[in-house]
Amino acid sequence: MTVSTDFRVLTRKRKVAILLSNGLRETIKAFNSNKTSWVGLGLFMIVVVVALLASWISPYDPIDQHISNRLQGPSDDFLLGTDYFGRDILSRLFYGARISLLIGLLSITVAIVVGSFIGVVAGYFGGRVDLVLMQTMDILLAFPSLILGLIIVAMLGPSITNLVIAIALTAVPPFARIARSPTLIIKEREFIEAGRSLGYSDARLMGLHILPNILPEILVMGSLWMATAIRVEASLAFIGLGVKPPTPTWGGMIREGFENILDGPWLAVWPGLAILVVVFSLNLLGDGLRDAIDPKLRGEGAE
Repeated sequence: MTVSTDFRVLTRKRKVAILLSNGLRETIKAFNSNKTSWVGLGLFMIVVVVALLASWISPYDPIDQHISNRLQGPSDDFLLGTDYFGRDILSRLFYGARISLLIGLLSITVAIVVGSFIGVVAGYFGGRVDLVLMQTMDILLAFPSLILGLIIVAMLGPSITNLVIAIALTAVPPFARIARSPTLIIKEREFIEAGRSLGYSDARLMGLHILPNILPEILVMGSLWMATAIRVEASLAFIGLGVKPPTPTWGGMIREGFENILDGPWLAVWPGLAILVVVFSLNLLGDGLRDAIDPKLRGEGAE
């Protein structure tokens, strides 16, 4: 009896493993079909590696000043030139990547957790709960992301923590909406009804049965919104509400370059190109992930 039961359990686990393996293989195949997605992944990974290795690959300390070489153009000593204080632009770009990626990743992670929770709860319970939560999200959506972030940072003060909170709050409503829509459909499925009949709690049904089914869509949205988070952080830094100097940030570097645009136009060009590359790569990557995860786009949902 025990041997037969163990055999059935092993067989069931093997079937699950095969299904997961086949699903992963099909996802990778669909991702490969969009060649530009690999370009996005490659560019983004280069930026990530540069940010992680900034301490080792930077030719100078990002806040070390060389006053005698201030506003110097690209040269053998300073490959991308120096700023008004004689600081190496290349080193500041490398370290600025850390700030941009850190704020972008943390803020979107918080937005995914909070927004998904709100969306699943609203879609699962419906009624007044759904009405109140979604109307609150509509109020937040009425504000442009940059304006809402500006208001929050202006009230809390510029710091990495406050920037993460501000950007996360601007991104919560879209994640709540994208989590709510499929929840409305999934909660009517047979396996949810079966779970209710077996006495499963609402928390278990939402956390273990609904959330895993909508997670791929949320992750795709996360890759796209991370690009938005990086742009918002740079915009706030440009108007003086970013991380305080002398910590290098791409938005802050653009602001400093704008103030010295006639003496050193390269000061704003290089951080602007860095932001462009990251946003471009994340959009390509998100597009590839969408094609790989969405069954309709890879032909699985065709009837």
